[in-house]
Amino acid sequence: MTPQSLLAAMLPLVADLARQIPPSERYRRLLDAVRRLLPADAVALLRLDGDALVPLAVDGLAPDTLGRRFLVGQHPRLQALLQAEEPLRFAPDCGLPDPYDGLVEHVHGHLPVHDCMGCALRVQDRTWGLMTLDALALSRFEAVDMQTLQSLADLAAATVAAAERMDDLALRAEEAQRRAEQYRRAAGRERTRRLVGRSAAHRALLREIALVGPSDLTVLVGGETGVGKELVVQALHAASPRAARPLVSLNCAALPENLVESELFGHVRGAFSGAVAERQGKFELADGGTLFLDEVGELPLAVQAKLLRVLQNGQLQRLGSDREHRVDVRLVAATNRDLAAEVRAGRFRADLYHRLGAYPLAVPPLRERGRDVLLLAGAFLEEQRASLGLGNVRLDAQAQQALLAHAWPGNVRELEHVLARAALRALGRHGQRPRVLSVDAEDLGLPHAPAASHAAAAAPAAPATPAAPAAAVAVAGQPLRLQVASFERLAIEQALAAQHGNWAAAARALEMDRANLVRLARRLGLAVPARNGRPGAGPGPAGPER
Repeated sequence: MTPQSLLAAMLPLVADLARQIPPSERYRRLLDAVRRLLPADAVALLRLDGDALVPLAVDGLAPDTLGRRFLVGQHPRLQALLQAEEPLRFAPDCGLPDPYDGLVEHVHGHLPVHDCMGCALRVQDRTWGLMTLDALALSRFEAVDMQTLQSLADLAAATVAAAERMDDLALRAEEAQRRAEQYRRAAGRERTRRLVGRSAAHRALLREIALVGPSDLTVLVGGETGVGKELVVQALHAASPRAARPLVSLNCAALPENLVESELFGHVRGAFSGAVAERQGKFELADGGTLFLDEVGELPLAVQAKLLRVLQNGQLQRLGSDREHRVDVRLVAATNRDLAAEVRAGRFRADLYHRLGAYPLAVPPLRERGRDVLLLAGAFLEEQRASLGLGNVRLDAQAQQALLAHAWPGNVRELEHVLARAALRALGRHGQRPRVLSVDAEDLGLPHAPAASHAAAAAPAAPATPAAPAAAVAVAGQPLRLQVASFERLAIEQALAAQHGNWAAAARALEMDRANLVRLARRLGLAVPARNGRPGAGPGPAGPER
């Protein structure tokens, strides 16, 4: 072996260190170079894995060698190589059993006495594994310079380190890509959540959004809790000329009273305890775009006055500052309160109420949207399908009827949570993850939902109790709309009876706003409290109705 041949064999390996090559190919090239430089009939590269050596690449050994594990304690030659500080050549008459006996190609039966040497590979001060060389002829390795073998061992260690580094980078890149995909899907799910429905009430809402969206009018979005007011606000912003600018949201009910002003208008350093730096408020962050104030009815009166000033002239002052800041913001507010009643009670400024209500937009409750509940269910089940890794999630016929019959006091938000729980319950019934998951009425867990077919077959139906108003719904021959109305009417009557006619307490028991309960009762033909406090079917609390 001449210096020129050594250089010619090693230079491509050195160049490979900076290239992205599959580890198997990198190791194959290494062993090919070793065989061209040294008179070996078989070469192997083995990685130390606990108490065993695992072949990663072989040249001149049987292919099944790659499927074997050589326990170090059972192979004295391999153990000696791991413990040696330098390359080691075994004497032909050393008597130690050869780990490759019967595995060298073109040798049948027992492996005769031959020449064998090898060296440990150390990567980052740890013993990574071994490189072994075998020659069938005796004394074949006598002329080999051990320093050359050490150089090849060092190059092999560098090759291994490069392969591990490339693998590590690939794993990190794959993990980063996976996380980015998760974030993208999560963000995409939020972006693609849309207003779903085909009912007359839903179509009327979309027409109003298309009408007022392109304007700069302040919109007051009203509706019960959970009807999807935030999605309506997003649709209003998307339909406006400000769609390319920020949509900034603030939940007025989620902040302590002493922080609301700072969140809205910002503050300067030292304005209050803990104000260590100047900070912009939501109005400045939304400059040029839309500011969404959710639960605006929760704003303190002092903050309401400052909010009115910003709406009137577009100027604000940060908390603790005398300097004026001008902003160009379109305001959209939402509430589940009856703001007209709040004005009469002195809890909300009348001038701010009229300013916010330049265009009132009422979002219909889910119970008024008929079969839209099934369309929304399909959208939510598609999200569950993706998150659970299923081929599909479907509702059986009884589950669909249960959804249509339920009054949905929590509206769309309640529907979303019911379906998320139902999908998990349905999945829990299966020992193995099915490709298509079927959700039945029992999985929904709705009160008085019809029993699923498999449960009905297992046990007789339980007798109805006096507290179960579902019996009044299932009237043979009645349209579904009338059955739902009967259910709602009976539920309200029972709640009022349980609360001794107290409408506020009945509304709390039904998890509804009192004004919404009164409006629903009036629509159902029930006697409702008039303004003078006496029951009647006349006008209820002031405010827009649907």
